[in-house]
Amino acid sequence: MRTRRARAAGVLLTSVALLATACGGSGPDSGSDSGTITLWARDSQKGFINLVADAWNKDHATKVKVTVVPQANFVQKFGTAAAGGSGPDVASIDLVYLPYFASTGVLDDITELENELPYKDDLSAAHRRLAEYNGRTYALPFTAEASVLFYNKGLFRKAGLDPDKPPTNYAEIISAAKKIRALGNGTYGYAIAGQCGGCQVFEFTPHIWASGGDVLTADGKKALFDTAEVTDALTFYRTLYTDGTMPAQSRTDAGTNQPAAFQSGKLGMTPLGAFFVQVLKQDEKVDFGVAPLPGRNGGSSSFAGGDEIAVTKSAKNKAQAQEFVRWATGEQAQTVLADNGIVPVRTDLIDKIYTPLDPRYKVLGEAMEKGRTPYSTVENALFNDSNGPWVKMINRAVFDGDIAQAQEEGQKAAQSIIDDAP
Repeated sequence: MRTRRARAAGVLLTSVALLATACGGSGPDSGSDSGTITLWARDSQKGFINLVADAWNKDHATKVKVTVVPQANFVQKFGTAAAGGSGPDVASIDLVYLPYFASTGVLDDITELENELPYKDDLSAAHRRLAEYNGRTYALPFTAEASVLFYNKGLFRKAGLDPDKPPTNYAEIISAAKKIRALGNGTYGYAIAGQCGGCQVFEFTPHIWASGGDVLTADGKKALFDTAEVTDALTFYRTLYTDGTMPAQSRTDAGTNQPAAFQSGKLGMTPLGAFFVQVLKQDEKVDFGVAPLPGRNGGSSSFAGGDEIAVTKSAKNKAQAQEFVRWATGEQAQTVLADNGIVPVRTDLIDKIYTPLDPRYKVLGEAMEKGRTPYSTVENALFNDSNGPWVKMINRAVFDGDIAQAQEEGQKAAQSIIDDAP
């Protein structure tokens, strides 16, 4: 959720698929010899993963060999290969899937490794929580992402709004969106990606958290889709839509129109992730600001997205794999990531290696520090699946207006998925 990098995260493995052996035997990128560590990562990481590997390879005799896997296929391919013993030594995994993979037994227990880290308590709390299963740790934080509110300072000025005072609650966002929409000429106030499950859990849940609510209980065993805080957040989005400040394409957007609309200069506000800062800086077309995602009456929260890095149970070069995972949380690796627009997973490094690159990164770093992530072994079915109960609830409530019925049906469907989980 995470990150726009994590939005099309693929289909959650069934238990049958997980227990199957990888078809066709081990490929050229599976396993490792004594001088190699194999690392799998999603193609959404191709902009930086080889840079991290190069930094390691420069100083270590044991080399890292990276295999980039299509994002939509990663969960299926990794789970099947790891269960069949033909997976990589190390995998970079979307943090929302850690509870699931830890529960299946394909990841190595690295609790002692984590406990030995002198900066253990400075690692992202949300990542650490998702990496735990039955009191043991199965991965370390690797890359971080945070959801924030992007706003067009130029449109704020034209609409008579203070570009240095972004909205801090629902009412202020609604008011600002109306004033920006009133500028005319195809300008809209606020946009979402209504048909993108990963987008909606990444961008919508922070409003609920900031208002004091939640979407699941802490243990992931009970859905909370029918709470008052969810009602308020749905009503907030519904108002933006009925006011005409949200473009009609938000209803059918699977995640591509939203950032493009903001880049066009015709959109006042939209919730997106840290990755978008670098995109906009390179684009140099929009004078933009970033702000925390607020609750109904103030406060703020963020979805802590990104990846964890784990050693597989069947790793051929386990000692060096563990050393690489440890190194990936260190300052050298985290600096490579920060230089490429990735939020560090260590709070003690944010002001040192991230914020100095752009003052707007300070908001992203602070958002990551207070970020949260739902803990569930069936996260994909609940939230990421664009035909799942989360997206269906939001769409029915926001675009059709039947909020109470949408919540009732969403709660029932979500709880059924949880109760049926292995």
